[in-house]
Amino acid sequence: MTIAVLFGSFALFLFLTIPIGIALGLASVVTILYSGSLSIEFLAQGLVTSVDSFPLMAVPFFILAGEIMGRGGVSDRLFNMANSLVGNKTGGFAIATICTCLFFAAISGSGPATVAAIGGIMIPAMVKQGYDKKFATAVVASSGALGVIIPPSIPMVLYGISAMTSVTDLFIAGIIPGLLVAFSLIVYVYFYSKKKGYKGTNEKTSFKGFLLSTWDAKWALFIPILVLGGIYGGIFTPTEAAVIAVVYSLIAGLFLYGEIKFKHLPRIFVDAALTTATILIIVGSATAFGRLLSVERIPAQASELMLSISENPLIIILLITIFLLIVGCFMDTLAAVIILTPILLPIAIDIGYDPIHFGIIMVVNLAIGFITPPLGVNLFVASGISGLSIEHLSKAIIPFFIAMVLTLIILIYIPQLSLYLPELRQ
Repeated sequence: MTIAVLFGSFALFLFLTIPIGIALGLASVVTILYSGSLSIEFLAQGLVTSVDSFPLMAVPFFILAGEIMGRGGVSDRLFNMANSLVGNKTGGFAIATICTCLFFAAISGSGPATVAAIGGIMIPAMVKQGYDKKFATAVVASSGALGVIIPPSIPMVLYGISAMTSVTDLFIAGIIPGLLVAFSLIVYVYFYSKKKGYKGTNEKTSFKGFLLSTWDAKWALFIPILVLGGIYGGIFTPTEAAVIAVVYSLIAGLFLYGEIKFKHLPRIFVDAALTTATILIIVGSATAFGRLLSVERIPAQASELMLSISENPLIIILLITIFLLIVGCFMDTLAAVIILTPILLPIAIDIGYDPIHFGIIMVVNLAIGFITPPLGVNLFVASGISGLSIEHLSKAIIPFFIAMVLTLIILIYIPQLSLYLPELRQ
């Protein structure tokens, strides 16, 4: 009955449109008061101890770095570089948009931030080039999901903490899957553009032009090299890398590009602080919620239930995948990672899945949730930029959803796509 109270109250609070971080906390309070087996101090302790984590400190710094670079002229320069390479091809603008999101994802670590930074530039540009607005908006919304797959990734940091797994290994494991997801989107965009007659620019691809645009974007391109190179080279931890990313972003935005003024910094810091506060409330509440699940032996019961359905690892992982895709429609990605990792990871380990590989499966699954209604955050951000209704955008996003799910299936059945680079590093 306690379990029913926990999930029932949580569902009720979500139905009442209470923010998910608050809903998780309220559901925990209701359950604690109902059961009487725990004191209310349990929730307070969970809220405090869950955010008292050195790896978790990477999250606010990566958010701040993304905010700074998002306003420092990075988006324009990354697009110019991508456009100089593929802009004259069929569907060139759309393909350049995906490539730009891919590069920006290596800076922001956030799906919605990637959509916001790139969408404001690229959706009007594609419409001006003759692309259908629904298609152009869907391209940006789906490409924004790369923000949590390509490292650095905020959900990967939280998964690493929850699973007690190396965040560095998760980051490096996300490179090939992220590139594969981007490639699947590019393939669909190319054939759709060919069908619709979306031609590229009339300009010829110039190696000199590509070099010039790459040189103009050099300070932006150096961020992932600095951050990820330092992490993989063992020079600094992901948390230290996040701090370095902030310092470098400030130098690039204020002095190297000069598109950020000192008067802009207070607004940037406030926006980053608001985003961080929202995330940390979710993290604290979700951790307390997850501890209640552990007290009620939910992970053990879920494992027993799954294994009673089938002993075939492929069937079980398929059931988990379907479950995560459904969860992604209704639950915030960060909360889902914290709550579900302690439940699902033991099942995955029991059927022979590596924690790193399962982490990638989980993150890609929940990344798809960014483009699935009713909660798809990327849809709302892209809709706000383009002015399209969620209903119209949800229909346009279906082919991109299918492409990402097919890629996810490939990642599930070929573990080496996720594990090759981490194993190569060891």
